[in-house]
Amino acid sequence: MKGTFYDEARIFVQAGKGGDGVVAFRREKYVPRGGPAGGSGGRGGHVYLRVNPQMNTLSHLHHRTHFRAQNGRHGSGNNKTGASGKDIYIDVPPGTVVRDDETGDLLGDLVEPGQTLLVARGGRGGRGNAAFKSPTNRAPRIAERGEPGEARWLRLELKLLADVGLIGKPNAGKSTLLSVISRARPKIADYPFTTLSPNLGVVELDDQHPPFVVADIPGLIEGAHEGRGLGDQFLRHVERTRLLIHLLDGLSPHPLEDFEAINAELAAYSPALADRPQIVVLTKMDLPEARERWPAVKAEIERQGYPAMAISAVTGEGVRALLYAVAHALAKLPPPPAVETPKVYRPLEEDERTFTVEQEPDGTWIVHGVEVERLVAMTNFNLDEGVARLQRQLAARGVLDALQAAGVRPGDTVRIGEVEFEWR
Repeated sequence: MKGTFYDEARIFVQAGKGGDGVVAFRREKYVPRGGPAGGSGGRGGHVYLRVNPQMNTLSHLHHRTHFRAQNGRHGSGNNKTGASGKDIYIDVPPGTVVRDDETGDLLGDLVEPGQTLLVARGGRGGRGNAAFKSPTNRAPRIAERGEPGEARWLRLELKLLADVGLIGKPNAGKSTLLSVISRARPKIADYPFTTLSPNLGVVELDDQHPPFVVADIPGLIEGAHEGRGLGDQFLRHVERTRLLIHLLDGLSPHPLEDFEAINAELAAYSPALADRPQIVVLTKMDLPEARERWPAVKAEIERQGYPAMAISAVTGEGVRALLYAVAHALAKLPPPPAVETPKVYRPLEEDERTFTVEQEPDGTWIVHGVEVERLVAMTNFNLDEGVARLQRQLAARGVLDALQAAGVRPGDTVRIGEVEFEWR
């Protein structure tokens, strides 16, 4: 839809499967008893998210929601390892928060240009028979299949990166002020909810003051934190700002009531926002009604401990002074806290060796466990040695004993991952 701002997205990521290992033996002239020479498979491709500073919405992820990395190549003879699958990078705008859609766990907070986050890890390649040679088995006929790549649904949420947030009721003059103080060109008109998406503008004062970024947050109304109006969609964008400019409409018959109402919405959405520093500004001072209200508004705002200023974005009155006040306030405020993102991607916190055994109503026994399911997925059931090795591994990890203790009987079906067995 024209004018829609996409600040949320849900995408599916699938890492590549590892390549299969192979069984092969040396076949060379004058080497009558060539040893095992089966190469291992290549790693499957990873899936990364990457910050692209040229982006400001997640709209591209509404047109394409599924991303799959390349599988690893299979190994081959002469101990040749298969090529790794190509990694893929999904570009997102700065300020993207990444969560696991199923669990809600925070995976990362992407803010720096070029920053990457591994969100689905490619499966490792299966080992060829050369890797299984031992003093007791000089000609192993065993090879692993490649490990499946990780797959998951992600929920992405965009929180704009700005130093200053312009807040206030609809039609308080936020878009007009942003257009005056920066090169941003937001849509401006005299009716509620003019701004359907946040707008960013960069303010450059002089050589003595560093530039700062201002976000025009769409107008808030009472009940915004509960989903009324547009506010509930955009309140999240205020969370990263260090300073708020609270604009009061000079033509409003009750600007002080408006001030209290907006602050109540901020506190209801996030208690931390209620403590965010504010500069309160009465707008439209080029009009007589605003000038009449200014003394009473100034007195009450200052009584509550906030700095109060008055401007006219149309004539420029007070605008320059406001910008210097903002610059001085930002210089005294601490920088945004460093964002902690996982250095090493770990999708599962539980011990991978743990497993559970349960029985479904139809009598099928289900074994759940990260390592156990991986062992089964990487077993090549066309090779007898591979099947025998799997049985030894399941026994060593206590899976067979656990099934017997649970009551499994000959002829019962046991499912581990995608594979079903008949218990004997």
